[in-house]
Amino acid sequence: MVTAARFDLKLDADDKELLARAASLMGTTMAGFMRSAAKEKAQALLEQESRITLSTQDFLAFSEAINGAFAPNPALQKALADAARVKRA
Repeated sequence: MVTAARFDLKLDADDKELLARAASLMGTTMAGFMRSAAKEKAQALLEQESRITLSTQDFLAFSEAINGAFAPNPALQKALADAARVKRA
């Protein structure tokens, strides 16, 4: 692995001991353990935050909204009319 950047971390003694013991159990260094754990946590968080989960009721409402008939509201009707006038001019 080529090191491209550094990241320094200060820990209290109890946290350092906990991480050192966990790294030892995994057969790796503290740095390797921290990289692996941080990357795993970051990937899980990003994956979780990239999805939207809807209840059945919310999914049905969403589905109906996107698949149902569309009727422009007054503001959109005005914008469309203004755009048509500009295009004709």
